[in-house]
Amino acid sequence: MTTQGPTPGRKFAMAILIAMLLAVPLFAVYLLVYDRQEQSRTARASIAAGWGGPQTIAGPVLVLPYKAQATESVNVGGRQVVRTRLVWRELTLAPQVAELRTVLTPERRSRSIYEAVLFEADASGTARFALPADLARFGITADALAYDRAELRFGLRDARGLVDRPPTVVANGRRLALQPGKGSPATGNAGFFTWLNAGAIRGAPLAVSFHFAFRGNGWLALAPQAGDTRWQVTSTWPHPSFQGGFLPAAPRVSDAGFAATWRIGNLALGRSLVASGDVVPDTRAEVGDRFDTSITAGDYEARVDLVSPVDLYSQVNRSVKYGFLFIGFTFVAFLMFDVIGGVRVAMVEYLLVGAGLVLFFVLLLAFAEVIGFATAYIVAAAAIIGLLAAYSAAVLRSWRRGGYIAALLTGLYGVLYVLLSLEAYSLLIGALLLFAALAGVMYLTRNLDWNGLRSQSAT
Repeated sequence: MTTQGPTPGRKFAMAILIAMLLAVPLFAVYLLVYDRQEQSRTARASIAAGWGGPQTIAGPVLVLPYKAQATESVNVGGRQVVRTRLVWRELTLAPQVAELRTVLTPERRSRSIYEAVLFEADASGTARFALPADLARFGITADALAYDRAELRFGLRDARGLVDRPPTVVANGRRLALQPGKGSPATGNAGFFTWLNAGAIRGAPLAVSFHFAFRGNGWLALAPQAGDTRWQVTSTWPHPSFQGGFLPAAPRVSDAGFAATWRIGNLALGRSLVASGDVVPDTRAEVGDRFDTSITAGDYEARVDLVSPVDLYSQVNRSVKYGFLFIGFTFVAFLMFDVIGGVRVAMVEYLLVGAGLVLFFVLLLAFAEVIGFATAYIVAAAAIIGLLAAYSAAVLRSWRRGGYIAALLTGLYGVLYVLLSLEAYSLLIGALLLFAALAGVMYLTRNLDWNGLRSQSAT
């Protein structure tokens, strides 16, 4: 009497069960990548601390105070009484035309294995303001404006970046003294402003020129406000990423840097050049973490990110998502040697091979943080291929069979690298691979007795 081993169907079910169990360590690796990515962001923020966070610039805008009558209903002796009083309000004028030029000088700074891209920005420009011809439509007369109390406001998201030299603002040929705060709502009211006497605007447009330098890191954005905004940005950084609701026209990007120009009209902004309302105190409203470079660009801003050419964490994260592809193909190869070649493969041996495949992603992450993604990929793949080829030769009792496993893994790692490089075609290539694998398994097992019923009926 002979003891029959498990049927091919049971072996197949066992391989599927082990592959499902390996989902737990694969998910743990995914969490590890996320944790290391967060540590990297924290480290980059600490590198940039004291330098300046991601920057948004806005303005200038001209603010003209005026007195207006306000009515309110109060309770006096049980009766509602309407009272009228004078209150200060603000007429905010965006410039008719604003031209800005910004030169970004990038700088890499490292701490341990982490790196941050910092920059110094040199911004200059001109703006032209004029009273609207239909000012009366806003319920304001030109004589009601307090021109001697006018303010020019400039927004800068992280004003702590203004550390090298003080900004200069010139209005109608006169240099003005600057004050901190009262920036723009787009920058959390952070920035600087200046008082001026804008009485000359009643007869002719007010011409303003400005120049200021500041520090930042990660990205620079502009919140346009003028009737016609022209923004030119140049830099020696060769890897820009243009974000936001407005993109530059025909940017030039090369290994020597980039040059980009935006032109935005207020019709695209959906906003009038004139706004009036009550005086809003400078509350320094927060606009999020000032060192968080992952904040999404707004719909009404133009932005350029100084990105690194390779985001190793996103690449490792994407590679982990293909972990089941490796496990599935390798287990299918072992299963074919088992059910067709007659070489017994134990459950523990499947588990150890799967652990080696999962370990590849841990090695990839660990080496990539130190030597870069491409080199780390080669090192980790070579280590795992060598380890599993030697183990497979012992389990399958043949160096030739171990060589087949090594060739399979080499092909898989090569295909994975192509998938990571060709993101647009990754789904297509992956689908074709799965189709080829399924077709191969169907062909090799077309005559296989999965349940062992044929052998039992023959006896």
